[in-house]
Amino acid sequence: MKKPTDISFVADKTPSAREARRACTRLYGNVPVRDAEVIVALGGDGLMLHTIHRAMGGAPIFGMNVGTVGFLMSEFNIERLCERIGRAEKVALHPLRMTARTRTGKRRTALAFNEVSLLRSSGQVAKVRVSIDDVVRLDALFCDGVLVSTAAGSTAYNLSAHGPILPLRSELLALTPISAFRPRRWRGAILPRRAHIRFQILEGEKRPVNAIADHREMRDVVDVRVAEAADKQVTLLFDPEHDLEERILREQFVT
Repeated sequence: MKKPTDISFVADKTPSAREARRACTRLYGNVPVRDAEVIVALGGDGLMLHTIHRAMGGAPIFGMNVGTVGFLMSEFNIERLCERIGRAEKVALHPLRMTARTRTGKRRTALAFNEVSLLRSSGQVAKVRVSIDDVVRLDALFCDGVLVSTAAGSTAYNLSAHGPILPLRSELLALTPISAFRPRRWRGAILPRRAHIRFQILEGEKRPVNAIADHREMRDVVDVRVAEAADKQVTLLFDPEHDLEERILREQFVT
């Protein structure tokens, strides 16, 4: 993209991120998010995820790591920032759309760029029926939970739950159980990104389950449907030497 002149700097609440924002603002100014050509997020992956939801459909986002992990962020360096953004590589991401119905009959929808996860909320294991494209694949999964991850989110919670890392352009989703008790040998599945996934909570009153789309939680769900939101998109920018696809590939060889 061309070198930006109108940049909006957003920062985490940590002292280091706020100081980074002040330093950037002194050099490049700062415009409101709605008027920006580019949004620069200063913090870690949590701040980046929040910024993605806030700016969806708007200006592209370039992250600089002033946090802990910073998997979705480029290196923090404020020198020649406009030139750096101008030569950055673009990655377009589509979120998952979660539609959930609660035990009281309420229906709610939320978007997730990392994952949609279902988690038990009591001492009883969850009992979940899993269907893919209207075909029941698991009549009863006994587990602490189960999640659906995008390729971009596959190195986050999904990886911690021993799910597969997905190459960014693979057009796949990861369906990963969390501490599955039965069937004991089921380790999850890799699905086409266009798949429609349905989770039916069995014995929900006895075995309550909460559903979470990134950071938005819905309690006591009984039916959760997950599919790609092809009508929603956000564009992330990365230094050519630190592009997201290369990072995801490298994660598969970490020892």
